[in-house]
Amino acid sequence: MSGSLWLKPPGAGNGADTLPAIPRPRRESPGPAADPMDELAERLDGFISAAVHPDEIAAILESDGMTDEYIRLTYGRHDSFGLAEELYARVPRAFPDPGAAPDPWKVPLTACLLRGVIFALPGLAYLLGAPLLEGPQDRLGLPAGTLTLLAGALIGWVWDQTLSHRAYSWLGMGDRAAAGRTLLVGAPAGSLLGTAAALAVPGGPPFSYAFAAGQALYVGAATVLLVLGRERVLLVALGPMAVGALFALFVDLPVPVRVTLLVVSLAAACTLAVRELPLADGTRAAVHRIRGWAARRPGKGPVRWRMLRGAEEELAARGPRLGDSVPYGVFGLGTGLLVLYAALGEVLAGGPAEAVAAPSAVALTLSMGPAEWLLHRFRSGSLSGLQGARSPGAFRQRMLGTLARCLAVYLAVLLLLGLTGTLLWPGAPGLTGVRVATLLLLGAVMWTGLLLQSFGAVRPAAAVCASAAVAQSLALLTGLGQPRAVQLVVAGTAAAVLAALVCLLLGRATAHR
Repeated sequence: MSGSLWLKPPGAGNGADTLPAIPRPRRESPGPAADPMDELAERLDGFISAAVHPDEIAAILESDGMTDEYIRLTYGRHDSFGLAEELYARVPRAFPDPGAAPDPWKVPLTACLLRGVIFALPGLAYLLGAPLLEGPQDRLGLPAGTLTLLAGALIGWVWDQTLSHRAYSWLGMGDRAAAGRTLLVGAPAGSLLGTAAALAVPGGPPFSYAFAAGQALYVGAATVLLVLGRERVLLVALGPMAVGALFALFVDLPVPVRVTLLVVSLAAACTLAVRELPLADGTRAAVHRIRGWAARRPGKGPVRWRMLRGAEEELAARGPRLGDSVPYGVFGLGTGLLVLYAALGEVLAGGPAEAVAAPSAVALTLSMGPAEWLLHRFRSGSLSGLQGARSPGAFRQRMLGTLARCLAVYLAVLLLLGLTGTLLWPGAPGLTGVRVATLLLLGAVMWTGLLLQSFGAVRPAAAVCASAAVAQSLALLTGLGQPRAVQLVVAGTAAAVLAALVCLLLGRATAHR
């Protein structure tokens, strides 16, 4: 039984005489009687002000033992619900401060910066291998072997996005062994696909195909190590190649030394990735599955047994669906093409080879580290907005403020990286106003797309990025418009659509659960 909320504490006023006191006549005339509603509202002020619905107050009144008859006689209201509604309207809302809650989205900045550096370091391999890729320009006016390497890299990027999502899905379900088996099968398959895509491009120098095969192997190994959280191990594997590339800026290294450094880093990455994969468990699982397929012969046994067996198979535990990972690959394809056009769009449209804007691509790659950290900061800001907002409109304003701050910081970092890369890169074209605007709009496309992806809205983000890549490809193939203007219009349109999607989908508090 629950007692009254305003009972005196035990022991208070205990005396020898427990009989009620005999009322005495008052010597002075009493004042006007106090309103019982005001007295009740004062007593229950803390409960009423913190209630989000009158039914909460009605529950408190009923738990205190107030019957409908007592409420009619004392307060002149029909029942507890009517009394609760009037109390709810009379007392203003004053929710208690929940206090500081733990932030599950807090991550160290250094870890995200490390991932950004790891994303960009493999680009130094092209600096080491540049003397081996010398030759006549291809039919599009690009340096020798460029198309071969781009084909392999683009296919590897798409496969890497799809495979990473599937492996992360297994990790999210708590099955690290299944994630390892997924990487054990998917990483070699992606390497074969990347190599096949590079070999399908004719006319490249002989060494470009060997370099593309090594590039595909590295992408597979790096995917394994990054998914399994071995960033520092991968950084160590890239050490010999990175150091050699820095020396190559000042010293003309012999070709055998260059090849040795590339092979050592590649072999180290592949060896470390193989160590992380469950080779024995994967082999046993494959053998078990093959035997199960061989033993599952249709037409054997009674019909009812086959029906029961089918029902058991439907109720068996299933992993993430393959179709859920495909949009991540489409998103990777769209963003990869947009970055490619940002660097080579003018050259592909018939411009001079000097128009290659490589610093823009490098800046976008390096900015992925700060972008990841800012995505976590946005989630932290939206969580604090959920705790502090008093209405859906207030939460939406907090969310938009956090979004504007995070996006502004990311674009500032991207601009700084772009300016620095342009100053340090020999022969790089200058960052004009159009180039700066295109770079920032493309950065906004990538960051808002990643933001939607982090909230599970990967399909609209993939559709927008893929549509932008298709539009720019069609403009390039048909020769429609000036390349810089086309890039600016496509990036601006995609950024506006993604921004509208972010405001529409993430402006609701239910999206941040």
